[in-house]
Amino acid sequence: MSETKNTKSQIRLPIILALAISAGIWIGATFAEPKGNQNDLRAALYKLQEIMTYVNRDYVDSINSNELIDYGINKMLEHLDPHTSYIPAKDASIVQSQLDGEFDGIGVEFGIIRDTIYVVAPLTGGPSEALGIQSGDQIIKVDGENMAGVGVTNRDVFEKLRGPKGSVVVVDMKRKNQKELIEYKITRDKIPQYSINASYMVNDEIGYIKVTRFAATTYDEFKEAVYDLKVKGMKKLVIDLQGNPGGYMGAAINMADELLGGKALIVSQEGKVDQYNQKAFAFKPGLFEEGPIIVLVNEGSASASEILAGAIQDNDRGLIVGRRSFGKGLVQMPIDLSDGAELRLTIARYYTPSGRSIQKPYGTDYEAYESDFMNRYKHGEFFSSDSIKFNDSLKYETVKGRTVYGGGGIMPDYFVPLDTTMNSAYVSRLFNSDSAREFALDYVNENKSKFEDMTLEQYYSDFTVSDAMLSDLVEYGKKNKVDFDAADFNKSKDYLRILMKAHVGRQIYDDSAFYKVVNDINEVYLQAIKLFDEAEKIAMATDLHEEEE
Repeated sequence: MSETKNTKSQIRLPIILALAISAGIWIGATFAEPKGNQNDLRAALYKLQEIMTYVNRDYVDSINSNELIDYGINKMLEHLDPHTSYIPAKDASIVQSQLDGEFDGIGVEFGIIRDTIYVVAPLTGGPSEALGIQSGDQIIKVDGENMAGVGVTNRDVFEKLRGPKGSVVVVDMKRKNQKELIEYKITRDKIPQYSINASYMVNDEIGYIKVTRFAATTYDEFKEAVYDLKVKGMKKLVIDLQGNPGGYMGAAINMADELLGGKALIVSQEGKVDQYNQKAFAFKPGLFEEGPIIVLVNEGSASASEILAGAIQDNDRGLIVGRRSFGKGLVQMPIDLSDGAELRLTIARYYTPSGRSIQKPYGTDYEAYESDFMNRYKHGEFFSSDSIKFNDSLKYETVKGRTVYGGGGIMPDYFVPLDTTMNSAYVSRLFNSDSAREFALDYVNENKSKFEDMTLEQYYSDFTVSDAMLSDLVEYGKKNKVDFDAADFNKSKDYLRILMKAHVGRQIYDDSAFYKVVNDINEVYLQAIKLFDEAEKIAMATDLHEEEE
């Protein structure tokens, strides 16, 4: 057997690893852990160093050490809690941009349909809009590289189109009814991202705000939306948090402060380390401290959404309507790592003002935690509140003595079952295949003159998706290998009209048009609008309570 000789890099790697790990162990263990734990941690990390040294030097096949370490980190973190996570360097900037409120790029909302990048819409104020790029344009080449029919992914699009402000990217577009590609030289710029996707008056008194996430700019967007609605005469407010996965805790706290009077407790958090033990109180005059509030939640409302909903519910400031929220009561701290990766480490639990933790149970079975939605569905929770059982030991009281429970999400004050009667598998296939989006893009591009002088209110009240439009949609489905299902189509025809009107409206106007239309079939929203008498009673009771104090 021949003798194996180590390369210089193979010799250096274990030494570098040992030095780096030893330094990290010493710093972290010396300043953060009792001495007994220092020894355990050193022994464990030395074992990992030994294994990586042998694998890198002697394993039969070539390996990528970084990929192996990333995999090991992810598997290790799965044994902590479901929300501690590791984001590799290649993903960190993209993930962070979702919360930053802006990014550097060309300024388009895009979709990938049949392996082709479509411009869904140029973003307002961005460089693409200024150059005349249109909804429905197809991105064929970027800096001379073919991007069509090559298995392009969202990551590929981000990597090619995003870049530093002031840098130039050459994009070749295909436009419907034009034979030649159109070349655009686009200078990248700061592109704002919005987390308040819709804000409009439901009627003369009720304002509606849709919050899709809690990002760096959400609080400022919220204040602007509330102010504008008040100018239009808003006296009652609906805050829609359905499907909002959360984000920055501070944004939720600041929003709650605009709605809560006095020095009401908003949220508290407790961790192993004292520096993470905090309480947040309302402290400044808010934009909407009086007037009834209804907050909409469902099984997709999580984290910061639950902080805001919990603060409103426990302070008896408004009515929570919908279905039980996700149940995430853990606080993560983002930690930048030396190679550009990020660790999001759970450092505390948060508690609503009544003292309840709404974190749902978890163990080391990550898949079981992730399948909670399906278990709720199977147990009938989406359809009947009677199927939801809370532990009496987790019973708490709101400021005015109403009973609330911890241990698994925010249970709404008024339960609204999931309505599946209008949906069908055929409709789902039309949307999953992107047939509906493709049809909406083409329809708007071919009928622009029809909508030039039409206001959103006129569109909402007068425009109807015709039978001919639905027939065309069916043909788009067939092109995308979605077989026509007559029974499902007839069952869902009216539902499909509303959905397509909402998607066409989004192309013509903005997300406010989409939500204004689609809320006509949103059962949680429709029930909430009828419940302002109940919300007003809660608000009045709170006002009286404050006067007595």
